Amino acid sequence: MSRGFGPQNFTLRLFTVFIIKNLVSVIIIMISISPEFLCFIVEATDEKVNIKEKLKAYRIFITILLALAGIGIMGFYKLCDTSCSYLQGDILGIDLKLIGIGYMLAIIVLAAFRQMAYVRLMLASGIGVEIYLIAYQFGEEVFCPFCLSFAGIVMIMFALNYEKPLLLKNGWLKRILYGLGEVDFPTAGKMRIPLLVFILIGYIFTVLTFSGSATPAYGAEKPIVPSYGSGRYEMIVFTDYFCPPCQALESDLDPALHELLAGRGVRVTFVDFPGHKETHLYARYFLYAVKAKHSYKDILHARRVLFSLAKNHSALSEDELKKALKAQGVPWMPYNVKPVYAELNKIIMTHAVKATPICIIKYSDSDIRKYTGTVEIQNGLAMLRAAQKNGKREK
Repeated sequence: MSRGFGPQNFTLRLFTVFIIKNLVSVIIIMISISPEFLCFIVEATDEKVNIKEKLKAYRIFITILLALAGIGIMGFYKLCDTSCSYLQGDILGIDLKLIGIGYMLAIIVLAAFRQMAYVRLMLASGIGVEIYLIAYQFGEEVFCPFCLSFAGIVMIMFALNYEKPLLLKNGWLKRILYGLGEVDFPTAGKMRIPLLVFILIGYIFTVLTFSGSATPAYGAEKPIVPSYGSGRYEMIVFTDYFCPPCQALESDLDPALHELLAGRGVRVTFVDFPGHKETHLYARYFLYAVKAKHSYKDILHARRVLFSLAKNHSALSEDELKKALKAQGVPWMPYNVKPVYAELNKIIMTHAVKATPICIIKYSDSDIRKYTGTVEIQNGLAMLRAAQKNGKREK
């Protein structure tokens, strides 16, 4: 069986819940990895190297490098064509990826001119923004590695530039308020503002201005999910072109699908599960083929060709795949497939698919059957064909 990442990783969910619901723990973690804490550890272990001073000496340079890494992450995300690429968001109508790039550029400029008070202010506000965005991903049950990496860089930069408050505040409330540090501005006289205030400002600002969706709309066009036929029964086929059991099943599945769709009474939906890294390219061109041709016979032909190419590993690059599809008479029409990925990912999560091949057959709202592996699917297809024939006789 082909195994991918599945809809969500349970450990990642628990970790995200922990981060979101335990902000105090996050504060303690960020303080604990600050230069002051690292220095304390060094002193406790009798190390002679003063890590605090070394980090302070190089932290402007390190901050700039980390900001450049953040820009690189946003650049990769902008070109992303994987399963999380349909996640979209904006603040006041500006794409979050562009805001992320601009945010890191501003930090680079401020750090280069040694305006570290403003750097800490921006990093604190950024943490507030990231807390909301991580909560949003948890709510949508979709986690983007690019977004999480960007958030991690912001937190590392905040910890790196942490400055212990000048005066130890009395009372537990003031200790919490100033625990993440403080910032002073030349124009504000002796006023020192706790950075926690800017974290809250960043969070509230994002709550009020953020607009996001896991299923973005591109104009009025509805995402083209590969579904064919209609009737009282519904069948969802989860396969991976590079999965050996899926390749073995295809020789039996293809004629069965022809029979079911020709006989009518069954709606068939195809979901390509990305269990192998090569699958993303093939899945994209399958959707291109769906866009170019609407007949189920053409789509089944495209599936046969893609499975054959994957089995023989004869077209692993995009150029090779284009030539092979053209030679086999499979037309395609490139378009933005990201909204389709969103719909397919919803189907994968709804049925908790973590491996292939899998077939879901819905006889009614209360009778939904899940078949895993070639033998079970073959038996399920036989039962569905029998039900289809009996349904015709009843009419």
